[in-house]
Amino acid sequence: MNVTYREIKPGKKPVKRAYLAVMLWFMGRAVQAASRVDRAIMDEVADLPDDFVFALGVAERGPWMVVGRRSDGALSYRGRAIGDDPVDLKLAFKHLEAGFLTFTFRENTPVATARDRLNVDGEVAHACAVVRIIDRVQVYLLPKPLARLAVKRYPRWPLLRKCVHRTRIYWRALLGY
Repeated sequence: MNVTYREIKPGKKPVKRAYLAVMLWFMGRAVQAASRVDRAIMDEVADLPDDFVFALGVAERGPWMVVGRRSDGALSYRGRAIGDDPVDLKLAFKHLEAGFLTFTFRENTPVATARDRLNVDGEVAHACAVVRIIDRVQVYLLPKPLARLAVKRYPRWPLLRKCVHRTRIYWRALLGY
């Protein structure tokens, strides 16, 4: 009995891919802006090596966020694709659904890592620093109820500091400097 089965290919999920592309684009620009505004992020960036480049995205076909450390100590958003330039640290979600879970704030980064949905290619100490930077940026970008879901511990910051930094980060991210 020779039975043939039709091969079923998974869908491309263009809406989820577009959502992640927009989120990673804005997150990359916000990381760049926050590295010039927040003192704790500046300290984390200062501990990274010179010309350090990291990428966060979805394995295989992307989308990606590529950020590098400049010589002046600030981070700069380098684009949405991993090119021929070497990347020192790559944080890759195994598939689109894992990235979508994290960026719809149904699962935070430590939980995604614990559930083996996030692969780290590079030094673990640098990965921890990058995750701390991204968590602080998410606290600035998101309203408190969403930020509590996105990060492991929500910080206790004075309201004035949070509002002023949030405004500066949003403006810098939108304007691209």
